[in-house]
This record gives sequence, C-alpha cells and structure tokens, in this order.
Amino acid sequence: MELAQVRLLVSDFRACYRFYAEVLGLKAQSGAADGPYEKFSPVTGSAGIALQDRAAMAEVLGELGDSATGHRSLVVLRVDDLDAYCAAVLARGAVLQREPAQLTDRMRVAYLKDPEGNLVELQEWLLLRG
Repeated sequence: MELAQVRLLVSDFRACYRFYAEVLGLKAQSGAADGPYEKFSPVTGSAGIALQDRAAMAEVLGELGDSATGHRSLVVLRVDDLDAYCAAVLARGAVLQREPAQLTDRMRVAYLKDPEGNLVELQEWLLLRG
C-alpha cells in the first residue's frame, strides 16, 4: 500500500489554488487553476496535496454538503528554516495563526490557514530521531 496524496475538498478552488501555488510555493502538476482538481508537490519529497472542488465531489458521491464546518484537516509541511519560510509566505500574503514557536525538543512549528480555513502546520525539525 502507498499513500498517493491527501486531497482537500474546497469550495473556492481558485483561491485555494493560488494559496498552495503562490503563497506556499508548491508546484502545481497541471496548472488547472480553475479546477475541478489539481495536485501540488513540494520541491523535495514524494507526498502531495490535491485540491478537489467540493461541488464536483458532491455530484459524484451525492452526499457532501456545500461547505465543511470546523477543522476537518491539517496539512503538514516540513521546511528547513521555519523563520525564513514564514517571512517568505507572509510577504506573499499569508497570515500566520501562530508565530514560529518550539513545540517539542525536536520541532518548531507555525500555523496558518488556507482560504477555506484548512489548517497548515509548518514544521522545522531540530533533531532527527536516533
């Protein structure tokens, strides 16, 4: 078994596309800014994040509502330098929900939200497991 991707169901596809491509700096697979689907990949690593238009998926399943409520997902991205990355995404329009801070002896984190309210955790690993 292999994890192919984490897919977020979104209502405002264009705003979320812009956030993941332009604000976070992830690479779009096909450039489908109007949806209904796009996969994004980090510069390094194999895992990806995909956006799926919520209305299109509702048609397929016949059971999704028009919008999600509460925190339904958490996207986690590991970065080499948390402070530098946060400065870069702030310059591109992100708003941090929590400034960079120590979470454990092995990790620093910061949090922001995408345009749909999905939480994004930015991690800087301080120590690798031995």
